[in-house]
Amino acid sequence: MSNHEVFNFKNIHELENKIHELKVNISLSADWGVFHSKVKVGNKIAHNPFVILPMEGCDSELDGSPSELVRRRYHRFATGGAGLIWWEACAVVPEGKANPLQKVLNESTRDTFAQLVEQTNLIATETNGYRPLNILQLTHSGRYSRPEGHRFSPMIPQHDPLLDPRVGIDKNYDVVSDEYLDQLVFKYAKAATLAKEAGFDGVDIKACHRYLLSELLASHHRSGKYGGSFENRTRLLLNIIKAVRQALGDDFIIACRFNAFDGHPFPYGFGVDPKDFMTPDLNETLMLVKLLCKHGVELLCASAGNPYYLYPQFTRPFDQPSLGVPLPKEHPLESAARLFELCKKVQIAAGDVPVVGCGYSWLREYLPSVAAAHLKEKHCAFVGLGRQAFAYPDAPIDILKKKKLFPEKSCIACSKCTQIMRDHGRTGCVIRDQEIYLPLYKKYREAAVERERRIQQP
Repeated sequence: MSNHEVFNFKNIHELENKIHELKVNISLSADWGVFHSKVKVGNKIAHNPFVILPMEGCDSELDGSPSELVRRRYHRFATGGAGLIWWEACAVVPEGKANPLQKVLNESTRDTFAQLVEQTNLIATETNGYRPLNILQLTHSGRYSRPEGHRFSPMIPQHDPLLDPRVGIDKNYDVVSDEYLDQLVFKYAKAATLAKEAGFDGVDIKACHRYLLSELLASHHRSGKYGGSFENRTRLLLNIIKAVRQALGDDFIIACRFNAFDGHPFPYGFGVDPKDFMTPDLNETLMLVKLLCKHGVELLCASAGNPYYLYPQFTRPFDQPSLGVPLPKEHPLESAARLFELCKKVQIAAGDVPVVGCGYSWLREYLPSVAAAHLKEKHCAFVGLGRQAFAYPDAPIDILKKKKLFPEKSCIACSKCTQIMRDHGRTGCVIRDQEIYLPLYKKYREAAVERERRIQQP
């Protein structure tokens, strides 16, 4: 590992030199023609291999329906030209919301979602001549549930001595019962049915970033049918996928964005070396991939890490961390290379099922050169844009039509969008969309400081 450094490349040759110096496995390609290829997902076709990853704004209405900020975000994504928009986390039950303004799809909000999907498709078609595939992420936030106010209301599948104190619980706190988990199968299937009625092309059964289904994959110490053995720990995720497929048939995409590697100490972490949690051990990860594909998952996205914990570089490389998070003891290119290698191995295991790569945003204007190499080498089928989409929603169309990304429009990996979320606010790009989000950043930062001051008062 090397020392952390901020992005400072003046040209692609400097990037190549740093890759060589660090001896990381990152390829570059000048052939951007691969970006004009269509990608088959189940029975549907994405017009190009760019994906807007599920970037949560924490800004829906209180009933979970789209607000003006939500509509604005997806209209911007629509004009951006991506072949697939992976819509942000939507809670399947109210108690599983990660924040009070998280999306919720139910009978009362379905029609407003349908209107926004229709508008998004219309704007995309009028602007670029094609519409994206639309995948809705379904979630239960588990230990990070916060449906009301500023205090977490954790719903945990097991105790974790490292994570429990961070959400204010002790060893006597109740874990969720098998009966509660049983009924979630119906809740996910119902939400997926409503998503299809609202015009989505598919749903993602979210199992990443240590939310409920993600943490269950590592619940070695849980008793009962959802803990202990690999079969038990994967049971709920697979049962949900089977129920959604049975309810909606073959002409509907089931996706899964999952953690290939938790970067969290064993036995509380999934996909980690038992002796060194900083090192991936993908034996169970690749077993899971094959099971997901066997049970009808048609789109995968291999993520990693826990954004709420101490090592967010496992999820995304950055220049500056959120407040209170230490700088990693590795170069951001090493963080990116780990994500790329995870994706490559997942894509090999998944065979013809397309996998979305992630970890690209830190690369700024050189992102297309790395992404093109990955597509050409079949290390992934799609290129995912996360924070870059917040900052630069029209990045895909600039790559496709102008054959470049503009540095002055790119994400600078400053973590301010993450900081707004940590401060319990509505989030977006503070730097590139500052008319909207700079005042919000200041507002929520001040409110968070005041809350902390009150807590510390004797």
